[in-house]
Amino acid sequence: MAFKRADWPRRLRSQEWFGGTGRDQIYHRSWMRNQGLPADLFDGRPVIGICNTWSELTPCNAHLRDLAQRVKHGIYEAGGLPVEFPVFSPGESSLRPTAMMFRNLCALDVEEALRANPVDGVVLMVGCDKSTPALLMGAASVDIPAVVVTGGPMLNGKWRGQEVGSGTALWQMSEMVKAGEITPDDFLEAEQSMSRSPGSCNTMGTASSMACMAEALGMALSGNAAIPAVDSRRRVVAHLTGRRIVEMVKEDLKPSDVLTRQAFENAIRTNGAIGGSTNAVVHLLAIAGRVGVALSLDDWDRLGRDVPTIVDLMPSGRFLMEEFFYAGGLPVVLRSLLEGGLLHGAALTVSGRSLAEEVAGARNWNEEVIRPVDKALTAHGGIAVLRGNLTPLGAVIKPSAATPELMVHRGKAVVFEDIDDYRRRIEDESLEVDETCILVMKNCGPRGYPGMAEVGNMGLPPKVLRKGIKDMVRISDARMSGTAYGTVVLHAAPEAAVGGPLAIVREGDMIELDVPARRLHLDVPQEEIERRLAAWTPPAPAPESGYARLFHQHVLGADQGVDFDFLRGRRGNAVPRESH
Repeated sequence: MAFKRADWPRRLRSQEWFGGTGRDQIYHRSWMRNQGLPADLFDGRPVIGICNTWSELTPCNAHLRDLAQRVKHGIYEAGGLPVEFPVFSPGESSLRPTAMMFRNLCALDVEEALRANPVDGVVLMVGCDKSTPALLMGAASVDIPAVVVTGGPMLNGKWRGQEVGSGTALWQMSEMVKAGEITPDDFLEAEQSMSRSPGSCNTMGTASSMACMAEALGMALSGNAAIPAVDSRRRVVAHLTGRRIVEMVKEDLKPSDVLTRQAFENAIRTNGAIGGSTNAVVHLLAIAGRVGVALSLDDWDRLGRDVPTIVDLMPSGRFLMEEFFYAGGLPVVLRSLLEGGLLHGAALTVSGRSLAEEVAGARNWNEEVIRPVDKALTAHGGIAVLRGNLTPLGAVIKPSAATPELMVHRGKAVVFEDIDDYRRRIEDESLEVDETCILVMKNCGPRGYPGMAEVGNMGLPPKVLRKGIKDMVRISDARMSGTAYGTVVLHAAPEAAVGGPLAIVREGDMIELDVPARRLHLDVPQEEIERRLAAWTPPAPAPESGYARLFHQHVLGADQGVDFDFLRGRRGNAVPRESH
């Protein structure tokens, strides 16, 4: 049954600006009409914001202006007034020191823009990794009707008869050059094949993972996540979303109605089934914090532990997002999980219908890409949360992208104090390291980098690569790209820069990793750990800009979603005081 609550017509939020014949209302309407808008567009119909992260500096989102036009068509058809506006665009490929540092800035931009302007609902135009969580965070804090439109993945890369996954191929080929398996000229040739159309990464990296999370949460129309950026059906979804947001305003269907505890549990299990990015952990924790849903790392481990990974996509598997879409996309995965009793089918979606109703007709057109449960890529997927004396607040690993033989491992620590120390020493032939060692990198967490950059998937030493070794255990307080792979322990909390135990690991210390037991242990006597911690001094802070200082002073740890402490929770959509 469709969602029903609000009586219509009713006085809308935008009428605080436009409704009436007083000086202030005439002031607002007259300035808007210099764009050639007819008077009757301000007669009480819904005003819909189109919150756009389009930017030519964010290649994944550079095509969103066209999609926004399709959204406008749908809004006009449904009787609304569309108004497009830009917000900060956190582009992954070029932004330094890391796009993650600016996710919260974008979310803050979105929240204040929505609250301060005359909009009754909003379409969130997203694509690149951090734009999806940022816009969902901002919209959740304001809590007006909102729906996501994703830019979609780029087409498959093709090189010398092979499928080339954006990001994943980059990491693979970089290691191959170091190992002498391909030449630098081969790498440059492959570069021409990696990104051959508009759109975000064509692997199940963070952008595609978060598109799937938006759909699994119920915040996007069914089927939105996987449609390639250049496919005409991507425009159709944008058009239909424009129609739907007008109806959502009339129904007063808000993020707080959709983003329930059940919705987040559905998303966590979906992330396990698709082999989704470890970055989804910090993003969903942050979104949940904005809407007031209690969510923890323990929930990630408990809910994802027994979920089979059934989507055979890079970096965990073989295929790319095009094949995922042609196979039926996320609705097929959701239906499979529902049939296995793993999802809450009654969870509400932005369509006004339940999740179960939305995916009831989904069919799997390629069981190589979206596998039956009895042929799962990994029987126990999800994100594993590790604890122990090295990471008392938790760390994460993605089992579906790791080497099975390394999931239980004991090795000698080879320690890098920060990313610069790693870069100076990793290719040094005198580095005392072999494949049994564990690479440890410190000071790359939210405060340490700052911003918690995607450097956790440390490239292996060339002397190890030349032996044919493809993976080693790696531990850090950093993140890694959703397109990356390997036995990589990430998000170690507390981070080294605030005095977490990672800060006092020394060269030669023995570390024990036991993923099945969810254990990460520094094999050093507790008395010695306490002595080292007592002697520890924090690293000297880097020069800070205004925003960097705000970030450093207020950012929460990875176990709490890396949001700002003062932004958690809903602040609502109360209309600000008139200034004229």
